[in-house]
Amino acid sequence: MAPGVGKTYRMLQEGHAEAKAGRDVVIGYLEPHDRPETAAQAEGLEMIPRQMVEYGSATLPDMDLEAILRRRPEIALVDELAHSNAQGMKYSKRYMDVEDLLDAGIDVISTVNVQHLESLNDQIADLTGVRVRETLPDAVIGKAEEVVLIDLTPEDLIARLQEGKVYSQDRIGAALNSFFKVEYLSTLREIALRQVAEEVESKRLSVAEPVRDRDHLCDPAKSKAFAEHLLALVTPGPASQRLIRRAWRSAQRLGAGLDLLWVAPAGTAEAEETPEVAAMKRLAAVLGARLIVETGDDFVRTVKRVAAERGATYILMGPPHPRTGTDRFRPPLIDALLDAVPGVDIRIVTDPNKREAGPA
Repeated sequence: MAPGVGKTYRMLQEGHAEAKAGRDVVIGYLEPHDRPETAAQAEGLEMIPRQMVEYGSATLPDMDLEAILRRRPEIALVDELAHSNAQGMKYSKRYMDVEDLLDAGIDVISTVNVQHLESLNDQIADLTGVRVRETLPDAVIGKAEEVVLIDLTPEDLIARLQEGKVYSQDRIGAALNSFFKVEYLSTLREIALRQVAEEVESKRLSVAEPVRDRDHLCDPAKSKAFAEHLLALVTPGPASQRLIRRAWRSAQRLGAGLDLLWVAPAGTAEAEETPEVAAMKRLAAVLGARLIVETGDDFVRTVKRVAAERGATYILMGPPHPRTGTDRFRPPLIDALLDAVPGVDIRIVTDPNKREAGPA
């Protein structure tokens, strides 16, 4: 749920257990954060030396991917899965390095905080007021054979912080006044617990046995089960980034497919790609959602056609813009969509930051 709960310590414990069981284990990268207990736990495990990377005027240590591949252990312990690599390294993110290790047949045990999941980026920013810049696709966690939640109560974590077991003394005060507030930690813990529960449920559904009907065993491969399919109506811009993340999480909970539809105004050329369009495409790619781009001025008709083609059962959209000019004499957009796609649920995703506070 947060730094300091003991992820790295537990990773090293797992490494020792695997080594004791006879497997070849190395530390591919360790970030001890100047915590003596963590550093002591690394003793007895082979550590691959870091490579030194030039970054501007500084020289920074980072994981040496090629050295691990040459060493070819059975298991590599790789701390900080969401880490952004220095410019000039083979990949921009550490989880990409890990994919190379997995492709080489090397098992990996790694660590990550829940706030680094891409789909939770808006939710964490709303909670803490801090936009997390180092994120990784949720699908990386989804591919893991096992996810272990290192659970700790907020009170115990704050006690660890005050004892100097998380940060140095000069950083404790600032941490207590920002990220390490009890209310923040409680919510992050709840998010982490829910995330792990959803991972367990998704894996349970993927290996579920065929459903037994009254008189025979139904084979899912031969029966056409009803499946949900989500269609999110997006436009380039920050508001749609929130919508895309919410839609992706809804699709995961429903076990549904997800398409994103951008109905660009007639005459829009994809070649003239703006930073907003590039950001939308990048987020769709990170989350693994399909982005469909259509051009035209008849928004409702385009949505109706694409929803039918993609078998959408659920449409998500942002709040409609206020109607001005001649638009005031046309049916509201929501009404037009309800008429165009009968039987399809429509959900409007709003920005919780704009919600009016209730009475004190």
